Amino acid sequence: MIRSLHRWPGLLAAALLVVLTLSGAALSIFPAAERLTAPQADTGLSVATLATRVQTAFPGVEQIRRSPSGQIMAYWFVDGTPGAAVIDPATGEGVGSADPNQVARWLTNLHRSLFLGDGGRIAVALGAAAMLVLSVSGAVLVARRAGGLRRWFAPLRGPLSGRLHVEIARVAVLGLVLSSMTALWMTASTFDLIPITASAPVFPAEVSGGTGVALTEIALLGQTPVAELRDLNFPYPGDATDVFTLKTDQGTGYLDQGTGAALGWTDLTGWEHVSETIYMLHTGQGAALLGVILGLMALGVPVLGGTGVLLWLAGRRSRPRIAGNQPAAKAETILLVGSEGGSTWGFAATLHRALSAAGQTVHAAPMSGFDPAHHAKAQRFVILAATYGDGDAPETAKGFLDRLKASGTVPTAPIAVLGFGDRSYPNYCGFAETVADVAASQGWDMLTPFDTIDRQSPQDFARWGRVLGKALGIELELAHQPIIPATETLTLVSRRDYGAEMQAPTAILRFALPRVSLWQKLTGQGFARFEAGDLLGIIPEGSAIPRLYSLASDRRDGFIEIVVKRQPSGLCSAQLTQLSPGDTAKGYLRHNPGFKPGKGRAPLILIGAGTGIGPLAGFIRGNKQHRPIHLFFGIRHPQNDFLYGEDLAAWQAGGHLTHLARAVSRGDTPSYVQDLLRTHGAEVAGLIRDGARVMVCGGRGMALGVADALAEILKPMGLTPQALRAEGRYVEDVY
Repeated sequence: MIRSLHRWPGLLAAALLVVLTLSGAALSIFPAAERLTAPQADTGLSVATLATRVQTAFPGVEQIRRSPSGQIMAYWFVDGTPGAAVIDPATGEGVGSADPNQVARWLTNLHRSLFLGDGGRIAVALGAAAMLVLSVSGAVLVARRAGGLRRWFAPLRGPLSGRLHVEIARVAVLGLVLSSMTALWMTASTFDLIPITASAPVFPAEVSGGTGVALTEIALLGQTPVAELRDLNFPYPGDATDVFTLKTDQGTGYLDQGTGAALGWTDLTGWEHVSETIYMLHTGQGAALLGVILGLMALGVPVLGGTGVLLWLAGRRSRPRIAGNQPAAKAETILLVGSEGGSTWGFAATLHRALSAAGQTVHAAPMSGFDPAHHAKAQRFVILAATYGDGDAPETAKGFLDRLKASGTVPTAPIAVLGFGDRSYPNYCGFAETVADVAASQGWDMLTPFDTIDRQSPQDFARWGRVLGKALGIELELAHQPIIPATETLTLVSRRDYGAEMQAPTAILRFALPRVSLWQKLTGQGFARFEAGDLLGIIPEGSAIPRLYSLASDRRDGFIEIVVKRQPSGLCSAQLTQLSPGDTAKGYLRHNPGFKPGKGRAPLILIGAGTGIGPLAGFIRGNKQHRPIHLFFGIRHPQNDFLYGEDLAAWQAGGHLTHLARAVSRGDTPSYVQDLLRTHGAEVAGLIRDGARVMVCGGRGMALGVADALAEILKPMGLTPQALRAEGRYVEDVY
């Protein structure tokens, strides 16, 4: 519901909001510029003194006006000809034209009414209402994505468009809420929907009939500082019945032009104070710095609009449309989905169709939107959850566990939890398993035992479906067809072979960059943008299950490079290692933001063995800033499988690599990379003390040995690998 409330106003009102925010941002500059350029009155200068100076310079003066920025303007008639000037309060002389800025006037008319009169004002009000809805719903979605308000500024992951959308939103949302609410107030005031009546005293019925009192003899003018002045209107020349009219920040009063006596005074009402404060907050008039800040926040709206459209399009591609998805409040079966790349939604769609065909009312939604209060008729909950990284919540499940733990009660309807993952990873289905454990500890009844799906296996899913159907008392056959990502044809341009003598054939494969369309460049799709550490998905012939390989190259390198070791029963690795230059393979790109060296000059400790050198080599190759990088690399034989051996020597000579330490498991004195770490323990400890980031890539067994070695090295410092991981200074890409 919240996501739809955020999506559709944004898509429908995008063009209008871009016009309003860009014009508003441009208008925010004028109050600041006026404040910086306008001559300011000295502290303590009275209105009487200022008016005397102006009247001396311009004997026909009829009005003196002070703007919220402090700029003072005088208006007069001489021989029937009007005049106006910006006044230097120190002399009363004119220092510039007081004519309205035509650019500002044009922008104001565009911003207020789109040059369409009252109809345009109503359209602008609708735009402001859309902005308010977008801001509030967006804040809710950001909080969900971050895992709660307390983690509002938590680090983000995911594609650039998504991260940029959230980064701007969480900085600008307060300003956008303020701007939209004040705009709605001002529109309501324009159409007299708010009871604001200008306060003014009753015009005096009797005056002295005299004229010519000296301005310095009028007590109220002498007591009023220029800083509080708004308007001073002079009596009409020759009309003894007219009076001075003084408007200040406090109210309005009349002064006798013959005696200087106050003839009446009315303070501003509370409504007027509120209305003027809202006007100041919206326009920046009287609060120039705030206006500039709000203007800068408004500049984020076009970017939010563009990235929002990209996210919507990406969502439509990655999340299958689930036909017949029932409202949450009416559904008997609730499917909650936790997905990072979108593939789990495909399984949810298959399950949704099967349950609906069996006569169930089913609602599918992200786990991040879980709220038991929205599921009044739920008789069962089914959670399909992938795992991100080392047991972390996937993108659409952020905040689920926090809300589950915080809730005092759990639904009475039972729950079934199904995890999706890759059994070769160390924390296989770790997040889903945690969900099941927490649900059980909270007293949530289990509909079926916790189960898992390995590598998106349709067979595993069908097996689990039969178990679920038995629990529901229905026949449930889940025939899932995996959604194959859109692929590009990759042409091999070169290969380097290693390990044949060790019966471990391994190759560094370099593919040409495929052609990238203009749309892909603008949206970042396909191979338009990638970095070392991202993943290349290869779909082997005769299979629909992709195999992922870490990239050893960056888009700027001009090629796509991976390291592949032939596995005894590996369909994909066998096909890849048989390729010759000129041959092709089908592949696609998957970003992997969790395995990146990050920015800054902090040292990098890169640890890898075998083909795990791939992304690490890419990081070193791209180290143009000569950031300190220390590589600990484990190989079997120094002559047969020293991957990137010549490159590493050249990179070290060129300053891309600071230090290389090599462990050889089949040499005269066999050692492994974890032994290498212990040998260099003091050096490693010093680097970590200096803020180093540790990155590990390779097999699962190697990664476990590395973690044990680092635990020993860090113990005297009072640190652990888990503590570094929590700080984002210890990351793994293991298989």
